[in-house]
Amino acid sequence: MKGHVNTKIGEVSIDNDVLAKYAGSSAVECFGVIGMASVNMKDGLVKLLKRESLKHGVNILLEDNKIIIDLHIIVSYGVSISAVAENLISNVKYKVEEFTGMEVVKINIFVEGVRVID
Repeated sequence: MKGHVNTKIGEVSIDNDVLAKYAGSSAVECFGVIGMASVNMKDGLVKLLKRESLKHGVNILLEDNKIIIDLHIIVSYGVSISAVAENLISNVKYKVEEFTGMEVVKINIFVEGVRVID
């Protein structure tokens, strides 16, 4: 399902992959977030994703042009997870709403792992 924004001169349609990539890029810019995570359900393994595949750690659900975002992240060791989550929610919500013109109604954060920064 695609998001739709009506303007004076026409309609803009935004694909879920575009939203996922933008939300993932916004997420990894936040302090304390090392990267996005991909979970292998079969093996239960968590994999740190490279910069090119950020959208795989993000799930987007669109209902009535309102966005729900699931972020699977890996955080840095020693940071407050609640502080990182609050910062992440506010930054991603602001950036995605400004980018799309649609409302973000919910952001779910799944901390899939903790890594020590080298």
